[in-house]
Amino acid sequence: MSASSTDRIIVTIEDGVADVRLNRADKMNALDPAMFDALIVTGEQLNQTPDLRAVVLSGEGRAFCAGLDMESMAGMLGGGASGDPGIRPGRLAARVHGISNRPQYACMVWRELPVPVFAAVHGVAFGGGLQVALGADVRFVTADTKLSVMEIKWGLVPDMAGMVLTRGLVRPDLLRELIYTGRIVTGAEACELGLATRVVDDPRAAALDAARQVAQKNPHAIRAAKRLMEVVEGGDNAAILMAESVEQDKLVGSPNQREAVRANLEKRAPRFEPAQS
Repeated sequence: MSASSTDRIIVTIEDGVADVRLNRADKMNALDPAMFDALIVTGEQLNQTPDLRAVVLSGEGRAFCAGLDMESMAGMLGGGASGDPGIRPGRLAARVHGISNRPQYACMVWRELPVPVFAAVHGVAFGGGLQVALGADVRFVTADTKLSVMEIKWGLVPDMAGMVLTRGLVRPDLLRELIYTGRIVTGAEACELGLATRVVDDPRAAALDAARQVAQKNPHAIRAAKRLMEVVEGGDNAAILMAESVEQDKLVGSPNQREAVRANLEKRAPRFEPAQS
């Protein structure tokens, strides 16, 4: 087991599963500059962690994430006590992390990890908090979790990669309604809409269980499957079919693939070699 923490996030890694917890419970894990930094740094560190198998992303206290911290919002709009003039025209258009700006990368960094990420969402996930959860591959919620694409409340649009991350999840007309109204939906409705994956009594326990199941699978195949899903969600038929063939060519006959077959035939737990890519 290994562990690390910042002022905003606690990380524990055991048997290849990273348990990542937003740790600003007194503010319902709201997003301030330090939380943005912690999300990015944590994601980048996990991307370099040897033999990482899966990630669970959750929030301490009463909520997953209540969205943008209101003090940060005030500073953004009118400038802070430090003399920061606030948002300057064109600042968000600057790409600082590949195709993303800094707030977008706080969400995209989870999608760009090579292993599955399971979000355990409870309490609320509003605005930017929902977009962080959307960066995960899978989202477990309670039936009464409250979620909202809430940016319109503040006269804004979703801008933390939400427009990319909801693509293919939510029917366009339903997504438009959520964006235009900012209405709050329950976890149960979120599953019907496509914002969430499954309703469970204990999202964190369910996410950890799923992550541990993934950790027992061929790690090269799991990483290949995640790469394939990225193509499926953004490529045309020719690109998808070619990606299937390329990934399968690398897996068939590889040591871990042969071990998966042997373990099933011998009715025992597999002993996989670590995956680094």
